[in-house]
Amino acid sequence: MAAKTLPGGTFTMAEDLTVTRMGYGAMQLAGPHVFGPPADRDAAIAILREVVELGITHIDTSDFYGPFVTNQIICEALRPYSDSLHIVTKVGSLRDAKGGWPKALAPEQLRQAVHDNLDHLGLDTLDVVNLRVGGFDSPTPGSIAEPFTVLAQLQQEGLIKHLGLSTVSADQIAEAQTIAPVVCVQNFYNIAHRADDVLIDSLAAQGIAYVPYFPLGGFSPLQSDELGSIAARLNSTPMAVALAWLLQRSPNVLLIPGTSSMAHLHDNVAGGALVLSYDHVSALNRLAA
Repeated sequence: MAAKTLPGGTFTMAEDLTVTRMGYGAMQLAGPHVFGPPADRDAAIAILREVVELGITHIDTSDFYGPFVTNQIICEALRPYSDSLHIVTKVGSLRDAKGGWPKALAPEQLRQAVHDNLDHLGLDTLDVVNLRVGGFDSPTPGSIAEPFTVLAQLQQEGLIKHLGLSTVSADQIAEAQTIAPVVCVQNFYNIAHRADDVLIDSLAAQGIAYVPYFPLGGFSPLQSDELGSIAARLNSTPMAVALAWLLQRSPNVLLIPGTSSMAHLHDNVAGGALVLSYDHVSALNRLAA
């Protein structure tokens, strides 16, 4: 399948960075709870190669998935990388021995994380590095100038091409933009959780990509039932409807659904092509918390 046939087409983050709006999130390629190796490494490699065959040019990852495991699998599966393939990674957290996600925002930790991502992905330069600074699903108030400045310095050193942010507020984005350009923002957002509606439109006006994570995360039982009912009326699935709604929400929205299943990968790509009518979108909008 050619990339131009993928749902949503492409989005240009920067002059040298155009990606398919339908991307792939590699988090689930690690073991259970995103910790340790997968049960079937060969299957994970096959998934990544199919992602590229489908024409997807945007893979989201992080060295703290595993840790290290997901990036090592990406390297084994896809290196040497196609010029059209862009890998977006994240720094700002670590994994502890119990599988926790402690923050790692000190300058030396961020520098080490960037070098680790380069080593495990087998790259000389990272296309995009997102600084993750907030909690699980919402920003943490406060300045992000110090950690973002570290990444801007690494960008000037040629180790990073572009910078992004994850789990941040509008104020934190504005602060970061006084230090270096921001090409993407990755926050928790879906049909039921719409706190970033205004932010999405603001970023769209600036040509900045918005990358929502957890398209089905945090739904109440009632919201899930209603989404399932709408999906059934469309002869589709809740995930397909959620992805289609996100693609239609704004042209700067990029998707990174993750899966370790070949069938689900194809379902996600096909689901993104679902076209929702005005009535469908209106009904879905009423699910907002």
